[in-house]
Amino acid sequence: MSGEAGPPAGPDLRVDGYPLGDLPDGGMVVGHADGEPVLLARKGEEYFAVGALCSHYSGPLGEGLLVGDTVRCPWHHACFSLRTGEALRAPALSPIPCWDVERRGSYAYVSRKRPDRDPLAPAGPTSGAGRAPASVVIVGAGAAGSAAAEMVRRQGYSGPVTVIDSEPDAPYDRPNLSKDFLAGTAQEEWIPLRPAGFYSEHGIELVHTRAAAVDVAHSTVTLGDGRTTPFGALLLATGADPVMLDIPGHDRPFVHVLRSLADSKAIIEAAATARRAVVIGASFIGLEVAASLRHRGLEIDVVAPETTPLERVVGHAVGEFVRRLHEDHGVRFHLTTRPTRIDDDRVVLANGRSLEADLVVLGVGVRPRVELAARAGLAIDRGVLVNEYLETSVPRIYAAGDIARWPDRRTGSRVRVEHWVVAQRQGQTAARNMLGAREPFDAVPFFWSQHYDLAIRYTGHAERWERADVAGALTSASASVAYRDATHTLAVASVGQDRVNLEAEVALEDSEEQVLGRLVPRRSAL
Repeated sequence: MSGEAGPPAGPDLRVDGYPLGDLPDGGMVVGHADGEPVLLARKGEEYFAVGALCSHYSGPLGEGLLVGDTVRCPWHHACFSLRTGEALRAPALSPIPCWDVERRGSYAYVSRKRPDRDPLAPAGPTSGAGRAPASVVIVGAGAAGSAAAEMVRRQGYSGPVTVIDSEPDAPYDRPNLSKDFLAGTAQEEWIPLRPAGFYSEHGIELVHTRAAAVDVAHSTVTLGDGRTTPFGALLLATGADPVMLDIPGHDRPFVHVLRSLADSKAIIEAAATARRAVVIGASFIGLEVAASLRHRGLEIDVVAPETTPLERVVGHAVGEFVRRLHEDHGVRFHLTTRPTRIDDDRVVLANGRSLEADLVVLGVGVRPRVELAARAGLAIDRGVLVNEYLETSVPRIYAAGDIARWPDRRTGSRVRVEHWVVAQRQGQTAARNMLGAREPFDAVPFFWSQHYDLAIRYTGHAERWERADVAGALTSASASVAYRDATHTLAVASVGQDRVNLEAEVALEDSEEQVLGRLVPRRSAL
């Protein structure tokens, strides 16, 4: 820690150590060694020392959860090995530091710090030995594509890796575009996922052009400039496009969507001279945009056809809580109506009202980019159909992220989820499978949404539910909500209860209904 941050917290684990008797099995304590924050953890008779901050957004791992010989971050559910510090699960991509632990008498001491590891260095045995493809090609450098490219190298693959994406800025931290970056509290240099030169240093070729076609018979990808790239294994991670409104004025220069870094920068530029903004759509993205632009001092109106924002995703109670939160920050809602046209300085609504606007942002959803897969003859049904290994209907071609529709073992049906962390984890699983593993994708979906200084965390996937049980008080911004059918908990949303949400993730992974019932007891349906 820097001197400006004050003295490091907790005991000096190198000089003073920590009493063995004070650290129970499964316990953690945060201290420091040579000025660095260190997490000391015990599993059985083994003691581990790793960095106390998540490598994703510096989340406090000491407030997280030990699961086996791993620790999970309470903020965004990244997972790290206590033995090596390796980032085992996205959204973290880089390892955390590791120290040796010595037992002297009745104390545990943190001793030698292990050398820093290259984030793409293999940390152990690799998958698919002897079955590596001649080359790996990835179309899309978003969450799934960039995570897959890194995982291929982390698995020890030494063949050619090519990532094709027309965006010149990719890969970058897309979730931040509607949150801190748009609000002006995150600098642009924080947005790239990796520093300049990182991918070339690790033998990952970024080709910033469009993928025009996939030739299944000849195993090639044709680029927009006519060049062809052969593949031994192919991952399609083409993402999604924002939905545009087909109303008069939708193409006016002050009407924006938010999907790319360029989109976010364009909105920031427009907000510098705007006074009133209208956000069309009360989606998570739309409401994050509303919060960020409100932080910049703009007057905000939100227009949506629903009676309650987000009700289809998180239910009436959480939706009303979010609406009140935004209203408390000065946002005006216009619900159960739609825009009919956008004029030079206003948005006209179906209910006859008109809203002054010198900036309009559309947040009405996205559509998966399946055209490339469809033209290649892959099976399509509301997304690209994949099996449990994320392989499409054509062998050696995989799909991940917003376009992938996979069989979910928990619901027994196919699902498609548009979440950053899901896409990253699918990319990582697909990468291992392209190298010869047969690893089913069964991670529990997770996402987070930021509104002012409050975060909503959501674990699981519930397209429909029969009841929503609340534990805690939403009015005090400390509650968890379980979405259930007759017999199962499908998902848990939490506000101000990060640890509960993390415990729910583990319980959903293991189908531990008793644990879920303890975390969020069944109450009157909402």
